[in-house]
Amino acid sequence: MAPAADREGYWGPPTSTLEWCEENYAVSYYIAEFWNTVSNLIFILPPIYGAIQTYKDGLEKRYLAAYLCLTAVGLGSWCFHMTLKYEMQLLDELPMIYSCCVFVYCLYECFKYKNTVNYALLFLLITYSVVVSIVYLDLKEPVFHQIMYGTLVSIIVLRSVYIVLWVYPWLRGLGYTSLTVFLMGFFLWNVDNIFCDKLRALRDKMPPVVGAVTQFHAWWHILTGLGSYLHILL
Repeated sequence: MAPAADREGYWGPPTSTLEWCEENYAVSYYIAEFWNTVSNLIFILPPIYGAIQTYKDGLEKRYLAAYLCLTAVGLGSWCFHMTLKYEMQLLDELPMIYSCCVFVYCLYECFKYKNTVNYALLFLLITYSVVVSIVYLDLKEPVFHQIMYGTLVSIIVLRSVYIVLWVYPWLRGLGYTSLTVFLMGFFLWNVDNIFCDKLRALRDKMPPVVGAVTQFHAWWHILTGLGSYLHILL
């Protein structure tokens, strides 16, 4: 049963297995979760710029893939939060797995010669993506997706820490900044989930624009989008 603050909107009743703390259709009749939707611009615009610069500078295709995957996550998340439909949820969550696999590949190939391909690692990551996709489509259990995504993020963090500590110490500032920003987003994601009822009650007492600041899932998008972009630069 939808919370009392939720309203009916253009896309009809939600069919997704997840709903977030933002009140449905509170801002726009056409966008289910307005702030959770528009905050995805941080996933879309900077990576598009990065992809264009990567192409102009003639960098390796794996970096172009990283930027485009991050853009795909933003577009999928935009569609999911705009509609709260299950199909759009998959368009958000599965690219998160795929993009992290690209990041893992980039991190483990950063010491190789230009234009070489690690077919063993590529096969392993593709297999991981396919297996996770098949199992998730069958289970439809968000916790499974979160564990599989968290596993990839943990690998990325550990590899990044190794790189900035032992290989390229002059990149510590950028590495730690991207990690800190991402962790701040993860912290606010948990606050949004745990204290949703209190946040909704607080928003009822605040002007709409001020209340928007308490949309912590939107802040999760902004901070993790920025952290991911900085990590590709790293």
